[in-house]
Amino acid sequence: MTPLDVAHADMEAAPDDDLLRMRFYERLAESELFVLLEQDRAEVPQLFETEVGSFILVFDREDRLTEFAEGAANYAALSGRSAAQMVKGQNVGLALNIGVAPSSFLMPVPAVDWLNQTLEAKPKEQSALPERFEPPGALPDQLLTSLDAKLATAEGLASKAFLVAVTYRDGWRGHLLAIADAAPAAQPALARAISEAVIFSGVDAGELDVVFVASGDPVTEKLANVGLRFDLPELVLPKAPTVDPTKPPKLR
Repeated sequence: MTPLDVAHADMEAAPDDDLLRMRFYERLAESELFVLLEQDRAEVPQLFETEVGSFILVFDREDRLTEFAEGAANYAALSGRSAAQMVKGQNVGLALNIGVAPSSFLMPVPAVDWLNQTLEAKPKEQSALPERFEPPGALPDQLLTSLDAKLATAEGLASKAFLVAVTYRDGWRGHLLAIADAAPAAQPALARAISEAVIFSGVDAGELDVVFVASGDPVTEKLANVGLRFDLPELVLPKAPTVDPTKPPKLR
């Protein structure tokens, strides 16, 4: 069972549960997928024609694609979000693991359009002055899990983050995620990632603000004292091979 198999099974077991459906689409967008290409035109996705429309064929494992194609076949590996973007405006859906896995699923054009619109949504920028920070209130477990998963993929983009309840000077109250030590170039991508975590958790996007701070800022200490902390993984660069000066490499 792959993560997509599990998410699909959960969704099918509770068809009226919007949260499980959102979780499946989030998993689909983040998964690496293998798109079956035409045999003669290796750059063109092979279409799967059905009574309900045309679909490109995507699989979450190479062996599943090979099983469907009954042998070696041309394919392209890309993320689910890229696969959805590839068919945007083409009146084509996504056919996932057709006939070769428990997660066999036809994603029609309206669902692909919705996914693209969701993934392309940009966070709104606005200014407000915080007056007080407090420990975060009761938030859905799915939101906390999604935030943790998103931040865990932001390797080397920031050092840590703090989730707090915030009261602004105009009286507005909500929650805020402060991300520390993010490079300016990485901030838009981090803001979009957090926005996606909120959307796919079924929480109103207006309920979580994102700000960027530096570890040395006085406000960061206040956030650290009351906030729920997330540590982001450091970027680990491969070490260069060591060379023993007494044993120079042999040339062939």
